[in-house]
Amino acid sequence: MNKFNYALLFVFFVSFTFAQGVESDFSEMDLDIESSTIQNKISLKDSIRSVFKVYKESLLIDSLWRKELYNSDLFDEMYEEVTSLEMEEENVIYQELPTELLKERLKSLNAKTPFVVEYNESLESVIKSYLKNRKKSLQRLINLSDFYFPMFEQELDKHNLPLELKYLAIVESALNPRARSRVGATGLWQFMFPTGKMFGMDVSSYVDERSDPLRSTEAACKYLSSLYNVFKDWDLALAAYNSGPGNVSKAIRRSGGETNYWKIRHNLPRETAGYVPAFLATMYIFEYADELGFKTNKIKNPYFETDTIHIKQTLTFHQISEILDLPVEELKFLNPSYKLDVIPYVEGKNYTLRLPLDVLGTFVSNEDLVYAYINAESNNNEKALPQITNQNEQVTYRVRSGDFLGKIARDHRVTVNNIKQWNNLKSNNLKIGQRLSIFPPNATTTTTSVSQNNTTTHSTREYTVKSGDTLWSIAQKFPGVSIDNLKKWNDISGSVLKPGMKIKILRG
Repeated sequence: MNKFNYALLFVFFVSFTFAQGVESDFSEMDLDIESSTIQNKISLKDSIRSVFKVYKESLLIDSLWRKELYNSDLFDEMYEEVTSLEMEEENVIYQELPTELLKERLKSLNAKTPFVVEYNESLESVIKSYLKNRKKSLQRLINLSDFYFPMFEQELDKHNLPLELKYLAIVESALNPRARSRVGATGLWQFMFPTGKMFGMDVSSYVDERSDPLRSTEAACKYLSSLYNVFKDWDLALAAYNSGPGNVSKAIRRSGGETNYWKIRHNLPRETAGYVPAFLATMYIFEYADELGFKTNKIKNPYFETDTIHIKQTLTFHQISEILDLPVEELKFLNPSYKLDVIPYVEGKNYTLRLPLDVLGTFVSNEDLVYAYINAESNNNEKALPQITNQNEQVTYRVRSGDFLGKIARDHRVTVNNIKQWNNLKSNNLKIGQRLSIFPPNATTTTTSVSQNNTTTHSTREYTVKSGDTLWSIAQKFPGVSIDNLKKWNDISGSVLKPGMKIKILRG
């Protein structure tokens, strides 16, 4: 046993004694560290956990709520909904909301918000279409809003902005902090790379602060303030947020100098033409959620409180999960700006780890032990290669444009170090077309097909079509997969899909 493990076990015994409030005479304590009893009964991780201060009165979110928080498929649905709204929507029949009642509510809403929420047939069609076709998704978004809205409102209030702007994040990202559009806009507020940099958000191989809820919300507030100062109209400011000030100015000129959004709408890009109606429809539904039959949380607070701690060394989500017994998915949800599931330690940067308050208390109270465990285990757990057995079949992966090691590792449920060692890589640099040997866990859950020249191996999986799925939304779920791929692999000639239909997805 090396000196480090002797010291660590000594720290454990001392911490255990003080944590339990037991008065002991250490001169009489038999510290036989080589004892086979300790070796057999107490693992290093269990030893450390045994001295944790556990705050049982602060419960973690229940499993159903956790599952809801981590589900990111709403973004595809919202993105397609906004971009495909027709300029002149057909009249949608939804008898549960009479037109006169809608007019009355919109008038009331218009009186208490700086946005122009006046009735017109286009807005009525959007609202009724949402209620008729997206009620389940809207309920999920209402649930999610309880986590994010208190923070949004605090930042909006700090910048003296209308609190209703919180609904913009629903239209932008469906409250998915890792959402990424087909043109590269990222995060809750969908910042493009140059705009994110302009507002001081760090984007590197490890970190993308456009996905950080706090940093991106602060940047969105500053950007929206600047747009309003230019246009002096919130509808036009929203349109400029979506398509850029230049496109709005161009639409105003083409409309003969009109500055009413609804009068310039036909001269805006298609996506922006559906953007403000989607925002107003979302505002109406959330403001009248109870009357519309949605379940809402009367106490407008997050389901659990969180806080951050500055890290003292590079940590991986896997390491944190192991020692704190916290699901990796929860760490990803709370820390979405870390692209590779790694929190880097960099001189001059203050990268933080966000945790539920009760778990944060455990971390802070036992910080030295946490780092001691991670240092002791990192060489064994993070760098060791998994055993290659019949349950770890080799997959040959061909590098595509936009790939990087962290993304490939996540997709195959392995570590970056695994891929580098399997392929004798000395750096993180990859070339398009480069072939990588990968041994994913439980690879037998997929089937493999080998081309006749035996040079390329594909792993194949099936996707079951859900209600509302399109070829585009399915392609977005799988990196490097296009609509043409899906059509070719599945002999699809048109674009109509039916719920329950099986779609083949080839990888490699």
